[in-house]
Amino acid sequence: MQEQVTSLTAGEVLARARNFFENRNGIYATFLELEGPNYVTFRGQGGEEVVVAVAPAAEGTRVTGSSYLFDMQVSRFLSALPPAPGGSPVPIREEQATPPSPTKP
Repeated sequence: MQEQVTSLTAGEVLARARNFFENRNGIYATFLELEGPNYVTFRGQGGEEVVVAVAPAAEGTRVTGSSYLFDMQVSRFLSALPPAPGGSPVPIREEQATPPSPTKP
């Protein structure tokens, strides 16, 4: 799972997600499967699912993207979004957001 906080509205993010993922060719092609007011899901190669969800955040709109095989495409989509004021222009991966647990001797 990856996330980014952007200055765009939820509707703008979901419209960009549809444009980004539906207009891919070749092995990274996807088609819209489901959509709602705060999410879109796509299906791609071998039935692989791509999910993009939005939620309000203090700085703007929090965007979460998740996929197994389309991880690079999710990262490219998130990095193309304008960051929220004071936000990071680089998407945050789940493993970066969680500090490692201390090990006991």
